[in-house]
Amino acid sequence: MKQFMDKDFLLSTPTAQELYHDLAAKVPVLDYHCHINPQEIAEDRRFENITQVWLGGDHYKWRQMRSNGVEERYITGDAPDREKFQKWAETLEKAIGNPLFHWSHLELQRYFGYTGVLNGDTAEEVWNLCNEKLREPSMSARNLIIQSNVTLICTTDDPADDLKWHKVLAEDTSFPVQVLPAWRPDKAMNLEKADYGQYLETLAAAADMDIQSFEDLKTALKSRMAFFNEMGCRASDHGLEFVMYVPAAEDEVEAIFQKRLNDETVTREEELKFKTAFMLFAAAEYAKMGWAMQLHYGCKRDNNKDMYAKVGPDTGYDCINNYAPSGQIADYLNALDQEGNLPKTIIYSLNPNDDEAIGTIIGCFQNSDAVGKIQQGSAWWFNDHKTGMTKQMTSLANLGLLGNFIGMLTDSRSFLSYPRHEYFRRILCELIGNWVENGEYPKDRKMLEKIVKGISYNNAVRYFGFELDVK
Repeated sequence: MKQFMDKDFLLSTPTAQELYHDLAAKVPVLDYHCHINPQEIAEDRRFENITQVWLGGDHYKWRQMRSNGVEERYITGDAPDREKFQKWAETLEKAIGNPLFHWSHLELQRYFGYTGVLNGDTAEEVWNLCNEKLREPSMSARNLIIQSNVTLICTTDDPADDLKWHKVLAEDTSFPVQVLPAWRPDKAMNLEKADYGQYLETLAAAADMDIQSFEDLKTALKSRMAFFNEMGCRASDHGLEFVMYVPAAEDEVEAIFQKRLNDETVTREEELKFKTAFMLFAAAEYAKMGWAMQLHYGCKRDNNKDMYAKVGPDTGYDCINNYAPSGQIADYLNALDQEGNLPKTIIYSLNPNDDEAIGTIIGCFQNSDAVGKIQQGSAWWFNDHKTGMTKQMTSLANLGLLGNFIGMLTDSRSFLSYPRHEYFRRILCELIGNWVENGEYPKDRKMLEKIVKGISYNNAVRYFGFELDVK
């Protein structure tokens, strides 16, 4: 029997072990999509205890604690941090087969040197060990990033953001990691939201202009895109219910926008027409600037309305939505391609049943503009576990070129989440190693090194055009 999470964790064959230890483990981490707060990096935040760094804002853990019958005061409430940690430890011991069990213990091993098992009985020991370690300078936000061998981070930023903390970091030569903004314009597109009018005022102030028409909105966004581009932005990101394509004439889109400005009710069909026009405009601008466009979709959010009223969004009440018409995604990409406006695009669906549809769609729009111009994104959110990652990569291998895949991201708010890249790389090497051991791919070191290092790091460097050396 193998030891619990030893050096060959998830690596069952000699080839998988060789690929991971000799290749994948040796290259840095490029985190091209996350939700880290740049202010916390700039100010080099320190954490008082393990609950702050582990449970603060982590809705993955919060969902599991609720599943274990834990009262909300120990999750998002005002219970003491030590008691919250105890409840998490008692929950974790039941999380057999869940990626949180693996991630948590990888983090304990890599950052705290703890090789035991966290459960209700060991919680006091782990609490004391972690808190003592957190007092060391090596455990500040910046030093956690450095010791994780991270070269570049892309945060997630609203068009109206002044990027103050990105400026601070760009001018700080003492910190060797690039921290770049990524463009997330959802609030500018979601005209069905009750606070849309207030947001337009915020955006108008940032762009130093009035927004009285859809053309004004586009002008304001282009102004902010130029600023983001100057600040090193190389990627956009959209959180969509689904990728829609409901085209409409310019005058109709303008009429819809005017209805919303006048606080008139916009129908569902009008909403989709406006969002289609918005996404066509945005993608065309990205193509001009060489940005990659990330499309995240397939989530039904804030399902528990009582809890939403109490604790707000992004607190663990979202689920997979199975409505994502693949024909509309294809039509959207085709409309962009017809006008020469199709940027590099990464497609993520929260529904794992969409893997094969995405794999076939991306093959329709590849060309010589870029290697792997249209990507299927890594297994996301509810899918970033061993089964989900293996399924996504197997589907991509079956239908496309896995060797061009740009690999993993954390999609996290935590400074301790970088072992998710290790977890992904171990699963990658196990998958490829099994194919080699089974005689399905030759054991050619040069070819395998190119593939493994590419997916782990180098492909993303080239794809986004970051100022980094390939490894």
